[in-house]
Amino acid sequence: MNWVDQASDLSHLDAPTVARLNTLVPMDAPKGTVLFSPGQSVKGYVIVLKGRVNVSLTGASGREMLLYEVASGQSCIQSTLGLLGDEDYSAEAVVENDARLVLLPRAIFMELINQSTSFRALVFSAFAERMQTMMHILEKVAFQRVECRLAAYILEHADTDGTLITTQQELAAAVGSAREVVSRRLDAWSRKGFVKTARGTVQVLKSEPLKILAEICT
Repeated sequence: MNWVDQASDLSHLDAPTVARLNTLVPMDAPKGTVLFSPGQSVKGYVIVLKGRVNVSLTGASGREMLLYEVASGQSCIQSTLGLLGDEDYSAEAVVENDARLVLLPRAIFMELINQSTSFRALVFSAFAERMQTMMHILEKVAFQRVECRLAAYILEHADTDGTLITTQQELAAAVGSAREVVSRRLDAWSRKGFVKTARGTVQVLKSEPLKILAEICT
């Protein structure tokens, strides 16, 4: 099966590497599937062909923080860290939307890292991009107000009609805050007519006030 053509980020790989990768069989993972958890050993290098996977970290207090999302064509930095550094997973990966993915076993991953210049460049480029994303997240959590981060996230992820399907716990994890804090912000915005909340959804009614808050972040 020629699945490599489905991943645009892999289009520049050399022919022998493409042939080696196409010997692997993609697998389907429904929404809610836990791909890995803290303390588990890394089985291989994960490439997402379809859907989205959320990778998050949970503290001793139970507070959860979204580290990054792995979308179609992307790879997971946690897997890269584990394979190159021989470390166990320190975060949890959960399928957010029904996904189709490919797992490169450790042996094949190391073989390609050692033998394929194009594959090695791909892995380290993706690794650098993910590290930069995580640095931005840390910067936001450390220096930006919660309401600014929340407004920016809602505007970025809402549908064209202004609706975002998510729970308050998921929002809290995404912006690096506590659910209670997010709940208070949403209640305040709801009273002002900025948003309308229901179980599992947030609908933007007035985007301009949220845009102003989001711009304060930047």
